[in-house]
Amino acid sequence: MPKNPYYTGPESDHFDGTRFFNPQGVEPGGLGALLKWQFWENRSKWPAQLESPFPRSRPAARIDGDALRVTMVGHATFLIQVAGLNIITDPVWSKRASPLSFAGPKRVVEPGIRLEDLPDIDIVLVTHNHYDHLDITSLRKLHQAHAPHVVTPLGNDTIIRKAAPSSKITVMDWGDRLELPNGVTVDAEPCHHWSARGMGDRRMALWAAFVLTTPAGKIYHVGDTGFHDGINYRAAADKHGGFRLANLPFGAYEPRWFMKGQHQNPEEAVKGMQLCNAAHVAGHHWRTFQLTNEAIEAPKEALHRALDQAGIARERFRPMHAGEVFDVPTA
Repeated sequence: MPKNPYYTGPESDHFDGTRFFNPQGVEPGGLGALLKWQFWENRSKWPAQLESPFPRSRPAARIDGDALRVTMVGHATFLIQVAGLNIITDPVWSKRASPLSFAGPKRVVEPGIRLEDLPDIDIVLVTHNHYDHLDITSLRKLHQAHAPHVVTPLGNDTIIRKAAPSSKITVMDWGDRLELPNGVTVDAEPCHHWSARGMGDRRMALWAAFVLTTPAGKIYHVGDTGFHDGINYRAAADKHGGFRLANLPFGAYEPRWFMKGQHQNPEEAVKGMQLCNAAHVAGHHWRTFQLTNEAIEAPKEALHRALDQAGIARERFRPMHAGEVFDVPTA
């Protein structure tokens, strides 16, 4: 077996001693499928640059009491302000979601908050190690400016420490719970995805969703996931009872024959909202980097159709734009 460069630990129901896996799940497509997608599928053309309908945000220093505020930076990067804590998810401020500065998916919409305009950051949640979620340049800059506590699934600490060796990092397995300040806890929960930074490290670091339990309610942050028959959504509802807010991906889903196992589409995201019992959703993973084939506005159009068909008010599931501020209702 190849050596795992990131993690050494006991086997489990989702780790075989070298690689992590989704129990009863679907493995990501191999090289042949990737080449078929790249050379035989048609990709919609995105604009090289696009403005957000919202201005860049200058966030408040802190949010307390029952308030819950979420500001979209872009892709899966949110600033969550709750219970006096400032939390960043999957921070990517770089121009490209790529190991290369000159090639790979390029940002088409500027970040909704400039790095220098961030308030003091306490916690950073990194769900997995794909380049559109784990960006070492952004993590290094956040460490230099804020020295936040980084929380991430097993194995990803090895990557992050190369960028910021002195970072405070907590690694979590599925089912682990971590106590944070101000009466906040974070649980690492399963999602149906995978990991890789290159050709030889596939599934050698874990991926996870996070549940924040706060005095202002529960927040479910899913960075990337396939729908997986709703298994993980049902489990989250059974364990946590429901959520004031879920941050759910609803873009980067075409072609379905290649993406279905790892990226849910808008219709599946709406089903996930219902199954996990989320009162409100901040939708992400769209309109920032072109990773897949669909047109830039297609996820929002499909989302609205799915919400209308399900009889769910559109304002309950927001397709978040860079700079958009969402003060999440209490009921």
